[in-house]
This record gives sequence, structure tokens and C-alpha cells, in this order.
Amino acid sequence: QVQLVESGGGLVQPGGSLRISCAASGTIFKINSMGWYRQAPGKQRELVAVISSRGSTNYADSAKRRFIISRENAQTVYLQMNSLEPEDTAVYYCSAQIAELPRTNFNDYWGKGTLVTVSS
Repeated sequence: QVQLVESGGGLVQPGGSLRISCAASGTIFKINSMGWYRQAPGKQRELVAVISSRGSTNYADSAKRRFIISRENAQTVYLQMNSLEPEDTAVYYCSAQIAELPRTNFNDYWGKGTLVTVSS
């Protein structure tokens, strides 16, 4: 079974930085893109940033110039968040497109989320 496990969330003051991580494990043949989404209270889940298997990145406007997404060992994705604002408070979810076996389709998998709270 494929699992995505996020870590690194917590409480940070406005203007501070935080790095969250997501590790994929289980039966994995190949991972295509990996990404971070977030859901604030009372709002819909929204894209924060994605990174392809080749390292191409795409960011939401709110994340540009403040957040950096990166990958390590093809199965781990990070989100470095700088200049955090109270509006960044949300549960951050990891997502990945994974093929479990050769010649099978890529499916979307999600982690359970990690809470990031930006507050003084």
C-alpha cells in the first residue's frame, strides 16, 4: 500500500520560516509529480506548489517568492516556507501521482495533512 506521510508542521510567528516534508512509501514503481495543497478553515483546498519528476515547478501566486518546493530521492518532497503570514495558516496536504507497478496507471495519492499555524 502506498502511503504519504507529512511532517514538520507547527506554530510559527508571522515573518518566520518553516519547512514541511512528505515521504512516500510502500509499493512504488514510479512517482510522477508531487505537490503541496492547503486547506484553511472554512475554505476549499487549494494548490500551493507542484514539482515534476524532472524538477519543473509551479507555484500559486500566494506562494511565489516566499515558498520553495523541492524533491529528494524521488520519493520525498519538501516545502520551505518563508515570510509566513497569518493567512498561510492551514492544513497542508501532500499529493503525488504514483504508479505502483510497471505498465499501470498513475493514481493520485494524498497524505493526511500537517497543520501549520502562523500566529503571534
